[in-house]
Amino acid sequence: MNEKEFTDLQVFLVEPSPTQQNIIKQFLFDLGISNITFIGSGKETLNLLKQSSPDLIMSSMYLPDMTGADLVHEIRDDSNSYDMAFLLISSETNLKYLEPIRQAGAIAILPKPFSSSDLDVALSATLDYLNPQQVELEHLDIEDIMVLVVDDSPTSLKYITKILNDIGIDQITLATNGQEAFELINAHLFDLIVTDFNMPKMDGLALTTSIRDKSSQKTIPILMLTSEKNESRLAAVKKAGVSAILDKPFNPSSIRKLIAQLLN
Repeated sequence: MNEKEFTDLQVFLVEPSPTQQNIIKQFLFDLGISNITFIGSGKETLNLLKQSSPDLIMSSMYLPDMTGADLVHEIRDDSNSYDMAFLLISSETNLKYLEPIRQAGAIAILPKPFSSSDLDVALSATLDYLNPQQVELEHLDIEDIMVLVVDDSPTSLKYITKILNDIGIDQITLATNGQEAFELINAHLFDLIVTDFNMPKMDGLALTTSIRDKSSQKTIPILMLTSEKNESRLAAVKKAGVSAILDKPFNPSSIRKLIAQLLN
């Protein structure tokens, strides 16, 4: 399949405000994107997705009939539209409203107002998502890599699994909390742990500490994917021995590069 460029992108822009539509349209035009469908509500978007498959859905947070979080979860719950890239454009800063979007696998969350360079970065991440490249390892075969993914969000587990599959990792075991993961680590050998921070029963900090102090795989690379912003909590995880931390939402190329670094 030929790789897409910006000019090839088919975009659904879900924005009820005509003024905001025009502003965003001009940004897209400036980057060479003209295949844009303007949509005013979440329900209209879901109906159009039954007939058309855009490369990217750009949505504001607050729509007349639902939120952007509701929309992306509806998209991720539908097998026909699951793979589509989703980008949120919003001035919302409340983590309560942003967290479900991060967990659902947004390509990026752009603030209002955003700059042309902000949009350029987000669209570059979209192209990377649409044109996945296999992670390159020096001394290992990617198809032999065993990965344990730990996250309490089923939507996030599904999205991370897709991203790992796209870069060539197919042998993936899933766990929904740190306690479940720790039991699996003591029973099976893994090459990499990919974990969330905030989870019930045992969070990412406790899991990292337990792996480094009590498991038979003390030196295994641990990659944390998290939306946690508390600096003291993140510092504690680093001190506990996490190998790398990547913010949600993350660029697929970022996780590919980090995995290559950790496993090489």
